Order: sequence, then structure tokens, then C-alpha cells
Amino acid sequence: MALREFVPSATAQLPLLSSVGADRPVVLATVLPGAAAALVRTGDEVSGYVAAQVQFSGPDPAAELAAAVLWTQSAEPGDSLPAVASVAGGPRLTDVVDSAARLDLTVHADFDWWIPEGVEPDPQVAATLEQANQAIMPTARLELDTKSTDAAWWVDAGEKAHIRWVRPEDEDALMLALARLHAAGGLHLGEGSRFAGSFRTHGLLVPVFDLDRERHPDEWIAPAVEFDARLLDALVSTSPLTVDERRSRDGLRSRQVTLR
Repeated sequence: MALREFVPSATAQLPLLSSVGADRPVVLATVLPGAAAALVRTGDEVSGYVAAQVQFSGPDPAAELAAAVLWTQSAEPGDSLPAVASVAGGPRLTDVVDSAARLDLTVHADFDWWIPEGVEPDPQVAATLEQANQAIMPTARLELDTKSTDAAWWVDAGEKAHIRWVRPEDEDALMLALARLHAAGGLHLGEGSRFAGSFRTHGLLVPVFDLDRERHPDEWIAPAVEFDARLLDALVSTSPLTVDERRSRDGLRSRQVTLR
């Protein structure tokens, strides 16, 4: 979900199921040139690329991603897929990708991986690449290895840095836990941070923290692990919300944005 919503440049080879009969490796990318849904390119080997962020998206992004993966297996080198057609009744993503496998992500500082090594891009592609590289915001994946989630995402947005943290918990339960922490003064990542709000996307809640941008991303790993432990304790609480906790819950909901 992070790759789809806010990570600018990252790639990972998809662990395809053997039942797919894949003849080509497929790389999941945040975004491809022209915001294409997929493409096939040649280099040391013919590879397929599918994008998490696309120009046109329907109501079922997982099924669309599965369709894009299957398209790469029959498309010709050099072909690109601007958008995925209707996927009603088609394969699900779990029919194509091993959902139990861990994605080995590579976060990139630019989009130079768009161009295969040794290939000279034409002027239009070169201009697009330069424009994309100029707009990218420095981003880092914080490896947390906590009980609930293995990563949060740091980004330098200019005036501020942020951590955006896609949480796997039920949205309502997570909101109650955040309210408990807020009322107790624990909704933060330590000195130099503050809770900025949250956004909802595809049924998941993403808390956002503003940060002191002078600190290195790795300096936020220990505070994030400590916060995760506090949050897990709040999640298992079954006591009714106090007056202060209800007030915190209402305030947090008023600062929530729904993306989709």
C-alpha cells in the first residue's frame, strides 16, 4: 500500500506462483514512464515491469495488478500497457503472486532505473526522466522488525520530514488505540516529533508524524519501535474510553483524510 500511495521510487521482484508458468521475471515498481500500468523491456534479459501507481485505476487495484503481471508474459519486448482493461471475474493477485513471500524492496534516490544500462534514451524520454528526478523527495524505509509491522516510511518533504506508517490493524480498533495514547500523552515519536494526523486508504489507516528534518532517518527507528510497543498495549485494552479518550478520538477523526 505504501508503494501505491506515497513512495516515489522503489522496485521489488515479484515472487510469482509456479502455476502462472512465468517465462519472464516481473518487477513491481512504484511508477513507470508515462504512468503506464506495465511494460516489457530488454537488457541482460527480457523483464516485465508492473506499476503500483498508475494513471487510470479501477475499483479493484489488486486484480488490475494481477492482470498486468499476466500481460507481461505474452507482450513483446518494447511493448507498454497504458491501462488495464476490465478485470471483472479475472484472476486475483493471490492467484498470481505468492502472498506469503516477503518483498525484497530496493528504494531508489531517482528514476534512473527506468533506462536499461547501456541504453541511450531518446530526447523525450530523457526530458521526462530529468523532470521526474527533479520532483522526487528523499525517502527511506525504516526497518523496524516489530511485532506488528516491519517498516515505516520517512520522507523529507522540504520544510518538514514525515513518517508515514501503514498499519495492518482494524481501522476502528486502531483509532481507539491512538485515542488512548493521545489522551495519555504518548502519541508521538519522542523529541522533535508530533502527530500530524492520518489518512485512510483501501480500508487501512496511515498515521503521519511530523519530524525534525535535521535528524537522520535511522535516528527514528528506536523511537518508532517504542511507539509500536505502546500502541500494541493500547490495542489490547478493553476498558471503556474515558472522557479524555473520547475527546481525543473525536479530535483525531477530525484530522483524518480519506484518499480512496
